[in-house]
Amino acid sequence: MSYYFSKTLRMPFDQAVEKVTEELKKEGFGILTDIDVKETLKKKLNLDFQKYKILGACNPPFAHKAIVAEENIGLMLPCNVILYEKGDKTVISIIRPTVAMEMINNKKLKEVAEHIETKLEHVIDAL
Repeated sequence: MSYYFSKTLRMPFDQAVEKVTEELKKEGFGILTDIDVKETLKKKLNLDFQKYKILGACNPPFAHKAIVAEENIGLMLPCNVILYEKGDKTVISIIRPTVAMEMINNKKLKEVAEHIETKLEHVIDAL
């Protein structure tokens, strides 16, 4: 099993970002962070890089359940969603929460991760 879900779309990058954000919203996620890796690498290292974003997606009710189940789980939140250009396509990958949480032996947290993973699978399937 891979540690992420992924789908490649024949869609311009900016349109794919909008589509992913819409689909995440339908599953109860908001975007807490939006990191423009291309811009950051240009600013900090003067490097030219492909369009690449890291979105930090959060579903507040499930984030609350995860923190109640395991106080230090905030170290692994929010769920990361990446988008990057690959030729004329855009690749979208989303972390698989059940894999990310395997290192933590907590049954309640595993149940939360399974629910979140189902929601994130819906996002990928809808793209």
